[in-house]
Amino acid sequence: VQLQASGGGLVQAGGSLRLSCAASGTISRIRVMGWYRQAPGKQRDVVAMITGGTNTAYADSVKGRFTISRDSANNILYLQMNNLKPEDTAVYYCHALTTRDFFGRGTLVTVSS
Repeated sequence: VQLQASGGGLVQAGGSLRLSCAASGTISRIRVMGWYRQAPGKQRDVVAMITGGTNTAYADSVKGRFTISRDSANNILYLQMNNLKPEDTAVYYCHALTTRDFFGRGTLVTVSS
């Protein structure tokens, strides 16, 4: 599985961004997809996950602000991020789980105060 994330950038606090992740390869084996993020000096943590196209789960820190969705027909994963905060600043990684974990190259999100 290959994952290509895009959509990061610089935004002011309170603003919005939408991340996209194009998946290719053995798509049929993907069981779970999600987004992780890693802030400077911190470990990589899960942000949101989706299974079956509709079952979602979120980190407490983003609940009510972020929405994960998947366009299965086009093999694209999205993360809509609203009301962004400076603490959301991180490199965001697309993730897919088959029988092993796959991570794409990250996309940087910077939220200024």
